[in-house]
Amino acid sequence: MSSTAFRPAGHVLVEALIAQGVDTAFGVPGESFLAVLDGFYEHREKIRFIACRQEGGAAFMAEAQGKLGGRPGICFVTRGPGATNASIGLHTAFQDSTPMILFVGQVGSDMRDREAFQEVDYRAMFGPNTGAFAKWVAEVDRAERLPEYVARAFHVALQGRPGPVVLALPEDMLTTPIASPVLPRVEPATAWPAPGALREVRAMLMAAERPLVIVGGGGWDVEACKALQRFAENWQLPVGCAFRFQDLFDNRHPLYAGDVGIGINPRLARRIAEADLILAVGARLGEMTTGGYTLIEAPRPKQKLIHLHAGPEELGRVYAADLLLQSSMSNAAKALESLAAPASVPWAEWAVAAQADYQANLEPGPSPGPLDLAAVVKTMQRVLEETGRQDAVFTNGAGNYSGWLHRYYQYQGLARGGRTQLAPTSGAMGYGVPAAVAASLLQPGRTVINIAGDGDFLMTGQELATATGYGARPIVLVVDNGTYGTIRMHQEREYPGRVSGSDLFNPDFVMLARAYGWAATLVAQTTEFEAAFREALDRPLPTLLHLKLDAEVSTSRSTLSGIRAAALARRKAAS
Repeated sequence: MSSTAFRPAGHVLVEALIAQGVDTAFGVPGESFLAVLDGFYEHREKIRFIACRQEGGAAFMAEAQGKLGGRPGICFVTRGPGATNASIGLHTAFQDSTPMILFVGQVGSDMRDREAFQEVDYRAMFGPNTGAFAKWVAEVDRAERLPEYVARAFHVALQGRPGPVVLALPEDMLTTPIASPVLPRVEPATAWPAPGALREVRAMLMAAERPLVIVGGGGWDVEACKALQRFAENWQLPVGCAFRFQDLFDNRHPLYAGDVGIGINPRLARRIAEADLILAVGARLGEMTTGGYTLIEAPRPKQKLIHLHAGPEELGRVYAADLLLQSSMSNAAKALESLAAPASVPWAEWAVAAQADYQANLEPGPSPGPLDLAAVVKTMQRVLEETGRQDAVFTNGAGNYSGWLHRYYQYQGLARGGRTQLAPTSGAMGYGVPAAVAASLLQPGRTVINIAGDGDFLMTGQELATATGYGARPIVLVVDNGTYGTIRMHQEREYPGRVSGSDLFNPDFVMLARAYGWAATLVAQTTEFEAAFREALDRPLPTLLHLKLDAEVSTSRSTLSGIRAAALARRKAAS
């Protein structure tokens, strides 16, 4: 069809997505955007619409799409309840600096401002003034301007600090015939750090004795991660990855120091506190990465701090750093790589010791009961390497169970070809299953593995049906200890022995998965896991492995009884 022929605005919207390189959109269908759904049918040879089972799952899939591809993930939901359900994915995209566009069907313009059926003012609900949901929120009132709004949405989502955008689409606008041409593919404008500031970076490095790099945030690509690795090698700098950005630097590299997040290696925590220079590249330095703003104190750290970030609004927002540099992540490490390194550095032993601390942290902690999660993670690593699947994508949501994955799995760096860790820095429960389904659909040649807690899994477990319907083949490991593990841990720390509201009453996960058309196996002992995992890798169906844990299992470093005993001892000492 000619781009100047009249067709419904809903069809033009789909054409605009195709022009931006989108071949997959996620969502839950609604009567408010039927014209768009018809556009997907019209252009079904070029783009597909994945119908999900709940808007939260759809938004998580779009967020995972943005992480995997670096371009905005696309989600469509209907008005009111659909948009509120999708808000969890928006919040995750915002905190994770992930490009994403949420299209929301809106009531017809002739019904606005009457509290019509499911009417919400999305600019007020999601607007930037809320500080948590979106970089830009708009409602498209005139159909002929729809291509303009779509192009701007892509620009805003990609430029500076990447993030989510919301466009509300009045129902009558979408049915209006227009002849507006779609706009060409958007490429973000990028920024380089100022040359003078780079000279200051070099001078501060030359004056340091115990430097440490912390890398994180959105906007990274393969070439930028390669440049980051070369920069670290040139200067022999130890590198830590911010909370849930472990795949930005090869975890097997001799300069890797570990993950800087929840359950941090105590030795790494001490090293951060003892560092005389922190170079934060892309990381926001939020609560989880800074140990509640204690490892790097706010607003004025004890360490010298160089903060390099893509968003000017982020620089100086929390920390009064010694040096602030704005740069797109696609350019940041390339600029750092250009800094001439000395023939030798005084912190060589410091870097070697940081790597030794990381290696020591790979030694398993306590594991009551017949199933050892540390052994499970290490077995997966070994089997994936033996079978040539080192590029496997791992996903998880929120919960103590994720601590074993973060601590024991060694992620392949993005520099080696693609994202391998999809996890929410927002701490959103239920992220892992939808993210795994999306990853399997978007990159079907890769192995995709989700590790979910029992509480986490049932937040979005209905998306197993989406996987079945569209041919996704992820492997889901449900880690079941019969409790909201993180909450129970905090209860035992603060109110030892007084348990309320954290017990879970679970279904038979094997039977549940089979009802969705999945293969499923119960794994109750460590010795049973490897065979079950190998079978799952070779199976043409998606597979759920139900890992039944002892109720004593709490964290990778302690048991429930140990946490309770420590809390009681503290109380006794304080009395």
